[in-house]
Amino acid sequence: MSEVRIAAEPRTRFGKGGARATRRAGQVPAVLYGHGTDVRHIALPARELMNAFKHEGANVLLTLEIPGDGDELALPRQVQRDPIRGNLTHVDLLVVKRGEKVQIDVPIITVGEVKEGLLETPNVTLSVEAEATHLPSSFEINVGKLRVGQSIHASQVKLPEGTTLLTDPDAVVAHIMSQITEEQFEAELAGAVEEAAATGAHAEEAAAEAEAEAEAEAAAEGDGESGDAASDESAPAAE
Repeated sequence: MSEVRIAAEPRTRFGKGGARATRRAGQVPAVLYGHGTDVRHIALPARELMNAFKHEGANVLLTLEIPGDGDELALPRQVQRDPIRGNLTHVDLLVVKRGEKVQIDVPIITVGEVKEGLLETPNVTLSVEAEATHLPSSFEINVGKLRVGQSIHASQVKLPEGTTLLTDPDAVVAHIMSQITEEQFEAELAGAVEEAAATGAHAEEAAAEAEAEAEAEAAAEGDGESGDAASDESAPAAE
């Protein structure tokens, strides 16, 4: 992965109002922290930062040119985007040093054409540890030779030299499921409908029984109160 050099400017306005003003100026508000340094609020050019993510990926290594502080190496740790437009709204950056080992999540890219069944990808990233200036941008796995029931596990993904796998080696990253036929789908759907109908019938029966029991108890209580009243009327008055 190559480094991307990008100019940064200190930010003096904070809060929502300051962030909006920064974005209106064509910049992305960001915070820079790590290695015991104070948190620094900076602004980065939006177009250059978007291009860096587009061409180098989410784990792009940035060389920030900060006035008064010199250059800093940094990795994106949290990236916020507008949910509709997709443009960057805020970035958290972690200061790193050359030679330092860092932990990142790297996306998995599938190549090859699945010839039978349906492809399932339970894990779309792998957690790895690598030197800060030699971070992998993605991992490729070929699913073209997989057959129904076969899988690729994390331990089978080829990693660059110097990269250590942190994800569970037995974690499945790709699996071929059998493709259900139209007849099987209709049979499963019919079974589900029957099961739902049976459950509904049992529920109605249980509700009817509960209602009948409640009515019987109410009637019994009513008879008991009538008997008590009759006994009170027939009893002789005490002298």
